Amino acid sequence: MILINVRFNVQPEHADTFRETVAPFTDATRAEDGCLFFDWFRSTDNPDEYILVEGFKDDAAEAHVNSDHFKKACELFPTVLVETPQIINTLIEGKTEWDRMAEFSVD
Repeated sequence: MILINVRFNVQPEHADTFRETVAPFTDATRAEDGCLFFDWFRSTDNPDEYILVEGFKDDAAEAHVNSDHFKKACELFPTVLVETPQIINTLIEGKTEWDRMAEFSVD
């Protein structure tokens, strides 16, 4: 699995409508064959910050970054962000889904 976390610092005037603004990109990405998950989270400490948690099959990266919706998003994001997003991108070979936490269990 390719696991990607991206931190977006959104312009304050776009923060409340950001999810709607990026909905076409989100929907198109979630429909990709290689997409395992693509989830947005808004920071409770900073309402102008969104975190995107993405998971793709090992061989899906090229198709994603070459898609029309990704190219359109690359044009859209600079118009609503304060700065270039920060990213963590890693490959976890053989992984395709979430595991249960081992430290405790909820019955």
